Amino acid sequence: MTPEAATGTVPRIRRAAVLGAGSWGTSFAKVLADAGREVSLWARRPEVVKVINADHRNPDYLPGIRLPENLVAVADPAEAMAGADVVVFAVPSQTLRANLTGWRPALPEDVTLVSLAKGVELGTLNRMSQVIAEVAGVADDRIAVLSGPNLAREIAEEQPTATVVACPDHQRAVDVQLACTSGYFRVYTNTDVVGAELGGAGKNVIALACGIAAGMGLGDNTRASLMTRGLAELGRLGVRLGADPLTFAGLAGMGDLVATCSSRLSRNRTFGEHLGRGESLAEAEAANHGQVAEGVKSCLSICELARRHQVDVPITDGVRQVCHEGLSASAMAKALVTRTPKPE
Repeated sequence: MTPEAATGTVPRIRRAAVLGAGSWGTSFAKVLADAGREVSLWARRPEVVKVINADHRNPDYLPGIRLPENLVAVADPAEAMAGADVVVFAVPSQTLRANLTGWRPALPEDVTLVSLAKGVELGTLNRMSQVIAEVAGVADDRIAVLSGPNLAREIAEEQPTATVVACPDHQRAVDVQLACTSGYFRVYTNTDVVGAELGGAGKNVIALACGIAAGMGLGDNTRASLMTRGLAELGRLGVRLGADPLTFAGLAGMGDLVATCSSRLSRNRTFGEHLGRGESLAEAEAANHGQVAEGVKSCLSICELARRHQVDVPITDGVRQVCHEGLSASAMAKALVTRTPKPE
């Protein structure tokens, strides 16, 4: 039963467009379809469109998962967005600006725009909601972000999870909440977009650190320490930027951090394991099927953001040095452990 049916309310979002047919975009499109929406999923490659529509599967990203009948793939982003009540952006953070520039003429008027991307843009240091506002030319209160412990494969398998949708306009957040709440996907609302986005972007970097530790053969104490102190440095930066510190204790902070740092389904954690075993960035990328983990780029922009706001982020900076300056994993560990003692 959909949330509207349970409460007797009229759904404000009936049709959704999801732009990006990778593992997370496809999984979230399935969530929306399972929640009763009509979903158009834009895929960049025509062969992906063909197989989704013919077989109701996306074997490149979610092998073995059957997709609902009310999820239709299209090759034209304008076709996907035509008549949509909500548009969801599910492309990597560093490609969002270029993609959105092309999509802007077809964006429907006054619909809510939702970002699934987790990152801080290189160069501008903009969060994804800021990129959307700038490129699409829309007000902040039309933009929502979704963040939480949301490993795509587990969601596609309909394993229970929870998430947060954050938007300055509470009613729009509620609309998205109702649109994607299902029997296995529980959604909470928040108005703290800054906290939700920094939690989502920063946890990828801390997951790299945890992966590095695992690759070095270090145990649970080390990883727990990295997660706890990593969350502390993300919280410091978030508060400096105007976030609510309580957001970092919730699903978009601690929840997402635990999942990403602990699971072997996490691309950032597994990428970090290769680095921890002494492999180069190129070798880790090759082992990751040619894909660079989001945290590899986000560590650069988060470190620069922290520098500008005079916030200490030693774990994030250590990851940056390992990824981009050739620092060894052992040297990073020693530098963190031998820092000057201080109160927690």
